[in-house]
Amino acid sequence: MKLIPNGRWDNGDENTLPSVVVHVLKDHHFLHVRFQVTEPDSCYAASIDHDGGHAWEDSCVEIFVKALDSANEYINFEFTSKGFCYAARGLNREHRKEFLQTQYSHILRSVKAPVFENGTVTWELKVSIPGFLLGSRNLSVEEIYGNIYKCGDKTRRPHYLVHFPVNTDKPDFHQPRFFKKII
Repeated sequence: MKLIPNGRWDNGDENTLPSVVVHVLKDHHFLHVRFQVTEPDSCYAASIDHDGGHAWEDSCVEIFVKALDSANEYINFEFTSKGFCYAARGLNREHRKEFLQTQYSHILRSVKAPVFENGTVTWELKVSIPGFLLGSRNLSVEEIYGNIYKCGDKTRRPHYLVHFPVNTDKPDFHQPRFFKKII
């Protein structure tokens, strides 16, 4: 799947935005997501250096998923190009509980270092999120609902890409009402 600009938020030419291809699959134990990103260097930043940092301020890819053990909660996983993660769970933007370091340690990550060439940056990130962090011990029988995003709030060129459109006036990924079946 390819991420697209959210029509209500886009303020520029599509040629000045990142190109993001996402592959999602699951097995019994893990939700696997591979992000392949090519973006103008104006959309790239990489200053976050630890799990729990404000990943969305850097060049960031995200997957938000409905919790499998709670009809009302969702979990956001936000990753920098270096593989650092911010994750939290809750009912909405205001009522969230950030992951503990022990939870972050269960998220498997593989980073292909950024390549800078002719004003663009290309990078790749593969993540494997264990089912128990989503609320299930057997992902093979589960349907995963959510959305997938790309952003960079504090890059020289802030940007917001989505898989499923989010119908809000301002960028806001914390909108589970717009989640759809991912896999």
